[in-house]
Amino acid sequence: MAQPEKSAPALTATERAAPVRTLSSMTAVEQRTTRRTGILTVILRQRLALTGAVIVVFFAMLALFGPLVAPHGPTEQFSADRLQSPSIDYPFGTDEFGRDIFTRILYGARISFQVGIIVVGIAGATGVLLGMFAGYKGGWIDNIIVLLSDVIFAFPAVLLAIAVITMLGNNLNNAILAISLVYIPPFIRIVRGATLTVRNTAYVEAAHSVGVSLPRMMGRHIFPNITAPLIVQSSISFAFAILSEAGLSFLGLGNKAPDPSWGTMVSGSYGFLQLAPWAAIIPGIAIALTVLGFNLLGDGLRDALDPRLRT
Repeated sequence: MAQPEKSAPALTATERAAPVRTLSSMTAVEQRTTRRTGILTVILRQRLALTGAVIVVFFAMLALFGPLVAPHGPTEQFSADRLQSPSIDYPFGTDEFGRDIFTRILYGARISFQVGIIVVGIAGATGVLLGMFAGYKGGWIDNIIVLLSDVIFAFPAVLLAIAVITMLGNNLNNAILAISLVYIPPFIRIVRGATLTVRNTAYVEAAHSVGVSLPRMMGRHIFPNITAPLIVQSSISFAFAILSEAGLSFLGLGNKAPDPSWGTMVSGSYGFLQLAPWAAIIPGIAIALTVLGFNLLGDGLRDALDPRLRT
């Protein structure tokens, strides 16, 4: 007579849950890896975005290591070699005081990137906090923050920066503060719009229902899901911060001579365009290429981070 088959012993709750946790963890890692690979693939596939990334990396390397390899000091003058055309001794020529333009371009790159980093840091941090708070809270708080943002938007950016520098004093730190104030409203608008979308999702409502605190709600559940438009805006704001600093320096505000600044170099050589055009054209090309690089990179990041624009 055949013996009845013995049934397999039942799994405990811990044994049943262990494979599920492992599979879930592996799935999350695979999703993150796939997303990063997809973003990198989109950027590499777009020649303009890749060109922008190369330009940004190139000028970033100049800002970091340029002063270490500069052949002369940024304010060192060679009176006998004033307004010399580009040559082996002076690759970019010299200015009206006999200073090496190549050296000053290298030092000016550090100032421009310093301004961009600080401006994006101040404007981004302030805009993110105010934008998330306005979008999540709503009501009269949202109305006040939006109103203040619109008031700042109503003033032309350059005039507002000039007014701030006039009140606080003419130096580079106040110029950075003025430029930061100008670029806070774009961050507020972008973050507020993204927060209005995210706050109605199921996971945010679930976190709110269990009594999650406001700082944890913003830092853990909202901010990680609005980083894509922030990255794009940061890239664009970085470019325009460099352009704004150059414009203010051209007007004699912010960075002062003889410290090297691309805007100051263009302004100081403006009167010698017919005699020594390279003294103004080369710093202008540096400004244009840096801004172009960040704009191209920002467009590529937008296409890579927005699923609707992927092909």
